[in-house]
Amino acid sequence: MRRNGERWRAPYASDPAETRGRLIAEPDSPTRNDFQRDRDRIVHSAAFRRLKHKTQVFVHHEGDHYRTRLTHTLEVSQIARALARALGLDEDLAEALALAHDLGHTPFGHTGEDALHACMAAHGGFDHNAQALRLVTRLERRYAAFDGLNLTWETLEGLVKHNGPLLDPAGLPTRHYADGIPVAILDYDALNPLDLASHAGPEAQVAALADDIAYDAHDLDDGLRADLFDLDDLAGVPFLAGLLAEIRGLHPGLDRSRVVHELTRRVITRFVEDVIAESQRRLGALAPADAAAIRAAPAPVAAFSPALAAADRDIKTFLFARMYRHPAVQAVRDKAAEIVRDLFALLSRDPGLMPDEWAAGLTGPDDPRTPRRVADFIAGMTDNYAVSQHRRLFPTTPDLHWVMWPGAARP
Repeated sequence: MRRNGERWRAPYASDPAETRGRLIAEPDSPTRNDFQRDRDRIVHSAAFRRLKHKTQVFVHHEGDHYRTRLTHTLEVSQIARALARALGLDEDLAEALALAHDLGHTPFGHTGEDALHACMAAHGGFDHNAQALRLVTRLERRYAAFDGLNLTWETLEGLVKHNGPLLDPAGLPTRHYADGIPVAILDYDALNPLDLASHAGPEAQVAALADDIAYDAHDLDDGLRADLFDLDDLAGVPFLAGLLAEIRGLHPGLDRSRVVHELTRRVITRFVEDVIAESQRRLGALAPADAAAIRAAPAPVAAFSPALAAADRDIKTFLFARMYRHPAVQAVRDKAAEIVRDLFALLSRDPGLMPDEWAAGLTGPDDPRTPRRVADFIAGMTDNYAVSQHRRLFPTTPDLHWVMWPGAARP
C-alpha cells in the first residue's frame, strides 16, 4: 500500500516508519523519511566528496573518462535502485547503502588499503568496511549534537554486513574476517548491537550485488579503453564471448567504441535481470513476512543464479590477470604503496607533522592512539592530497604517471 506518496514496498522490505532508530534520538524530518535522510547525510559528507579523487583502478590523472571511486559509487547506486525497485524493496535505503559502501577506502584503491593494512599489522590492521563505519559514527564532524552522521540502525547494519554475517552460529568470525573482526566494528557493536551473526536486510544484499555488477562492467570498459586487453582476448570468457557474438550478429561492422559500449550495457542488463529472477525465486521459496525473516534466513535472498555466479567469477579472474596485475598497472600500484608506507612511517614517528586537528592531544610516537590516528588521516586522503603531502615531507616522490609499454595507446 502506498503511504504519503511513497513508492510501493513489498511486506519484506525495510520500512523507514519501523526503523530501529538512531543511536542519538532526533526529531523527525517534516519532508523526508529516515532512510532518505540517511542518504542525504551521506551525499553531503566530506568523505563522499573525497571519492571524486580516489582511485578505482587507474590513478586520478590517467584520463578523464576512467572511473574514480565516486563514479563507481554512482553506478552502484543506479543499479541498486533498479534492483530494489524491481523487488519491491526500499529504494532510498538501497541507495544510501550503495552511496556509503566505499567511504572507507584509502587513496590509491586497494593498493592503498593493502599498504595501510600492512603498516597497521601490529595495531589491529586496516579494513575499509570498518573504516566506513568509523567515518559515519565518529570521524565526520558536521553536527553540533554528535560526531559522525548518526545514521539509522538499518543503514549501519547494511554497511557492516552487506557481504554477509560476520559471525557464524557458533559465534566465531566468518571466512571474510578469519583473522578477527576489526575492533572498530566490535566496539560499535558493543554500543549499538548490529546482530553480527545474521544476514543484512534485503536492501544491503542488493547493494552488494550492484557493487559486483558495476565492477564487472566498468572495469571491462576501462580495461578495453586503456588497451590493457582487446575484445578478441575476451573469447576465453564464455559469457562475454556470447555477448560479443550477439552484438556482432546484430550490428556487423560496428565500430570498436560502440561495441565496447554495447558489451558494457549488456553485461549490466544480463546480471540485473538474473539477480531479479533469482531473487524472486528465493523470495518465493522463503515467503518472508518481513525484513526480519530475511535477516534470519539461512542464506541470502538476493543472489546471482549459479550460471551467472560462474560468469561473475570468470570475469573477475580475467580482470585480475589481465588488468589488476598488468605490468603497467602494477608499476603504478607499487609506487602508490611506497607513498602510503612512507607517510605512515614518518607521521607515526612525528605525529606533529599532521594538521593541528589530527595531531591534537597526541603526546608523541609512543602514544597508543597515534597509529590509528595516522591511519585515519591517511585513509581520508585523496590521491592528490597524498601525493602533495609526500612532496611536502620528502625530498623525492614517486612518479605515478602511466608507464607506457610497446603497442599501447596512451590512456
